[in-house]
Amino acid sequence: MDNWWVNAGWSLLPTVFIGLFFWLVLRLILRADRTERRVYRQIENEERAKAGLPLREDS
Repeated sequence: MDNWWVNAGWSLLPTVFIGLFFWLVLRLILRADRTERRVYRQIENEERAKAGLPLREDS
């Protein structure tokens, strides 16, 4: 019985690692997109302030 549990663990290990890798890649993509949008909004507001236009009120 002990050998069966070891085999089951080794069988699940690649699936768990691929799942964790996929989760990490998606998390990094979403964080990069959020940061890029925030920086773009800041730059746009600075340019609007220079031109005397109203600032964007996005959250």
